[in-house]
Amino acid sequence: MSMQMKEYVTRTVVVALKDEVVAFNVPELRERFYELLEEGVRQFVVDLSDVTFMDSAGMGLLVSVLKRARQEGGDVKLVLPRAEGARRIFALTKFDRVFDVAETAETAVRLF
Repeated sequence: MSMQMKEYVTRTVVVALKDEVVAFNVPELRERFYELLEEGVRQFVVDLSDVTFMDSAGMGLLVSVLKRARQEGGDVKLVLPRAEGARRIFALTKFDRVFDVAETAETAVRLF
């Protein structure tokens, strides 16, 4: 699992997650997202295009970050995974009804 960030002038941060987002690495990811919120970031694009697998803890992380961001007047947009298995989870859980989703980070940034 790795994490890269790219900040836009609008205080939108693109967080690109890779590989597996599972219970093992969720605490570290949650801590980093919350640190960004404390630093004043309110708009997140979570780029999941390179995520190969996500378990329920990973899905819970996304919901948790969404709730915190919205409490602070922000929002979270998602870039859907390219891996079919990971993408199917998003369809089954209907996450596209909770989050605005896009195919690329650039498109997701424009959703704000």
